Amino acid sequence: MPQSLLTSNFRSAAVESSLSPAAVHWLAQQGVTAASARAIPGDASGRRYWRLPPDLIFMEAPPPEDILSFLRVRHRFARAALPVPRVLAAQMASGFVLLEDLGHDDLKRVLDAGSNVDRWMQQAMTLILNLQQAGQRQAALPPLPFFSPTRLQDELILFTDWYLGRHLGLVLSPQQSVALQTFFAVLLNNAAAQPQVWVHRDFHARNLIVRRDTGLLTMIDFQDAVLGPWTYDLASLLWDRYWDWGRAQRDAWALDFLAAHRRGVALSPPTDFLRRVGRMGLQRNLKILGIFCRLAYRDGKSGYLDFLPRFWAYVVDALDTDPLLQPYQELFALWQPPLPGR
Repeated sequence: MPQSLLTSNFRSAAVESSLSPAAVHWLAQQGVTAASARAIPGDASGRRYWRLPPDLIFMEAPPPEDILSFLRVRHRFARAALPVPRVLAAQMASGFVLLEDLGHDDLKRVLDAGSNVDRWMQQAMTLILNLQQAGQRQAALPPLPFFSPTRLQDELILFTDWYLGRHLGLVLSPQQSVALQTFFAVLLNNAAAQPQVWVHRDFHARNLIVRRDTGLLTMIDFQDAVLGPWTYDLASLLWDRYWDWGRAQRDAWALDFLAAHRRGVALSPPTDFLRRVGRMGLQRNLKILGIFCRLAYRDGKSGYLDFLPRFWAYVVDALDTDPLLQPYQELFALWQPPLPGR
């Protein structure tokens, strides 16, 4: 789950010497000198990024990373007039990509600075709608990968394997395993019953850049885009790792999204829609608990464990809100994250 391709809240350092000779040579072939390259730390993937004058970003994605999906999705989105960065050059074999530099400000940074939260959230939701509508207009083109029930189930297994198994060290009893799979089935059925649209799949504040030239939001880290449930990106936006907006505010924004939608499904009763969004958010938040534990224990990025209490609170709130899921509260109460230092 990458944090950002183009921005960072960390102080950059001169790192020209850390660029591989092959990267320096390739950049020179593009007419770009690497002498002033500045690192952009903070990405959760194996990709690495540098900012280059005057307004360029260099991405290096060594194996097993693959830039093909990024380039394919970017091309598809650009053809649909969606806001994505321009690719100036790329070399598939080496995993090199030269991109335009959109600027230093992502949505997290502008909200942290005290900007009008509602205005920016409305713009972000409009971008989700535009993404979905673009997919409908380009239905005749080769589709994005389908976010199948099997793939959604794989996301939930991350919670089982990495949060319950690795982080808590638990081995579920047969009864607990059956109950958890029944619970997962509710979430999977909720996703499968929704209209299937273009989904960014990691639509959060660090992946939305405020373009320095227009002041509008631009999407990055879209390489995992799929054809999937229409509430997935909305849930990604509303249940954020950096701010807990609270249930009332999330519901209000979700209903704004519903009102702005021009599909027949927008006529669904608000209570039903909020339940769909809540279950989608719950599925994603369970996945995130698993991913953050995997990043900590497999990849040595222990800072991600600091986010676990927030996402666990999201899970508890979702169970409390949904009558169908309330019977599972007792089961999940056994899996509370350990207190810090214990």
